[in-house]
Amino acid sequence: MSRVAKRLIDLPAGVTVSVTPGSVTVKGAKGSLTVAVSAGVSVVQEAKTLQVHYQGDDSARVRAGATRAHLANMVRGVTTGYERKLELVGVGFRAAVAGKSLNLTLGFSHPVSFPVPEGITIETPSQTEILIKGTDRQRVGQTAAEIRHIRPPEPYKGKGVRYSDEQITLKEGKKK
Repeated sequence: MSRVAKRLIDLPAGVTVSVTPGSVTVKGAKGSLTVAVSAGVSVVQEAKTLQVHYQGDDSARVRAGATRAHLANMVRGVTTGYERKLELVGVGFRAAVAGKSLNLTLGFSHPVSFPVPEGITIETPSQTEILIKGTDRQRVGQTAAEIRHIRPPEPYKGKGVRYSDEQITLKEGKKK
């Protein structure tokens, strides 16, 4: 059996799970998430735990491990949520949230407006910090990656949008 799929998923208080053929829905204090369960994989709920079983070949074993990981991420998402922090490094680089869009000034000849996706909240504690929060781990990470892609850190001065825990290795400039 898959080492990942073997592990049980503990359900904290306040989390309810409904298992239907083909999908699993997890509801908690922060919201509700649904994941599709592929053929050959089944999810069993016992008291306050979830267990993933599979039948078949190696591909079913792999899908069972992935399903277990998605379910564990969903349980954590509806209880505590996920967040990513971005930093703006550069002179005059600013961020501000206005309604359902994030307005960025990143040294281009024009300001950039990034629409906030549904289910994601974006905060700007300061002009050079962006906090992205949500219940779905994949969507939070994808939103952070899309914002970073607007102006990724350049290798000579390190200017751009970077993750707060990201280390940028700077290149040495041209010598005379």
